[in-house]
Amino acid sequence: MEESQNNIENGIISDNYKGLLDNNHKEQWANNINGSRTPPQNMAASMVRKKSDPILVSNVRFQMLRSLLNNLQEVVLGTKLALLFPAIPLAIAADFYHFGRPWIFALSLLGLTPLAERVSFLTEQIAYFTGPTVGGLLNATCGNATEMIIALFALRQNKIDVVKYSLLGSILSNLLLVLGTSLLCGGLANLKKEQRYDRKQADVNSLLLLLGLLCHMLPLLFRYASGLNNPFATNTLQLSRISSIFMLIAYVAYIFFQLKTHRQFFESQEGDEDEEEEKPVIGFWSAFSWLVGMTIIIALLSEYVVGTIEAASNSWGISVTFISIILLPIVGNAAEHAGSIIFALKNKLDISLGVALGSASQISMFVVPVSVIVAWIMGVQMDLDFNLLETGSLAFTIIITAFTLQDGTSHYLKGVILFLCYIIIAACFFVDKIPMNETTVGNLGTVLEPSSGVLVA
Repeated sequence: MEESQNNIENGIISDNYKGLLDNNHKEQWANNINGSRTPPQNMAASMVRKKSDPILVSNVRFQMLRSLLNNLQEVVLGTKLALLFPAIPLAIAADFYHFGRPWIFALSLLGLTPLAERVSFLTEQIAYFTGPTVGGLLNATCGNATEMIIALFALRQNKIDVVKYSLLGSILSNLLLVLGTSLLCGGLANLKKEQRYDRKQADVNSLLLLLGLLCHMLPLLFRYASGLNNPFATNTLQLSRISSIFMLIAYVAYIFFQLKTHRQFFESQEGDEDEEEEKPVIGFWSAFSWLVGMTIIIALLSEYVVGTIEAASNSWGISVTFISIILLPIVGNAAEHAGSIIFALKNKLDISLGVALGSASQISMFVVPVSVIVAWIMGVQMDLDFNLLETGSLAFTIIITAFTLQDGTSHYLKGVILFLCYIIIAACFFVDKIPMNETTVGNLGTVLEPSSGVLVA
């Protein structure tokens, strides 16, 4: 028994110990994993994973080598996105040998795609060992680690526009593109079936998104109502920081609501499914070490993305606005997007809605306010004023999504409408050619920020 425990902590799970888990610890693992993760988002990401063959490493004589090979097989080769891993060393080499900066940007963006999915996998593995509360908090904070790291590096380089646009794009992408394509594909694949979902989860997330929208609109409305020409009006900045604190309080309440008092709202989609019981495939310290290593790589690639985004924009003839709002979210969340569509095809709309709405709520109520507070600590003047066009797009997106989900049923036409809304908004930002250091503010003229190059309005 002691040897088996050492094996699982080192990343090796023998057949005998798997049997022991099946017989004696199955209920414990199930309780841990059901309470320690956000089921829809992790289940969607799991759709791009592939099962490994334990026979390939079971015959290796040396335990340390067997542990290493097992980890490589599960972590690196355990995803269908493994073909994109070579983009990581290519991006590093391109930067080292001073290749074209657009190439560095493209390779870094491709390299981030499998890393984002692997972080989800590793946090899920750690959740098996930490218990419901710690595991749930870990998944809640690491669910959008890529977006958070990109935002932090952009703040360090004082690129507030990139931070705002990339986070706004993640919300729009989840609510319109992911949800729209899921409803469209699910509706076409189940034309003869009535597609229904539990409205409770959708209502909770819609309320959170509306609260986040209010916090975005008030600084914008305050600035227009006061007619201030100062792009960094003290009152607007203070309002944004105070609002960010209350947004985080609301998010903490949401996590407590989700993990403790009303877990059934977020687990109802799994109740009637006969899914194969999940068990950890690597040990705790192995998963933790891999998570730290991949976070460091994500940080490196994020620095490349932030540092080369203007060069890619100039080379490709595409505005930074379009790259930040459209391209970054699509590539960064490709794994969850694909998983959401696959579950919709299987008529499991609760999971698809959990992916889209859960991720959008996390970005709006956690990542955005954390970015504002971190910028406050760093001395960077970032507020919640995302400008008129961007905030208007967000408002219509949330309202359209809320109306779409109000009756608890779905068909392909709803997906078509949401998808077309995303295409129209994407086209709007594609033709938006306003330089990154200026913007037009209604009748107040053009506001310039000469020193930082930050988009302000």
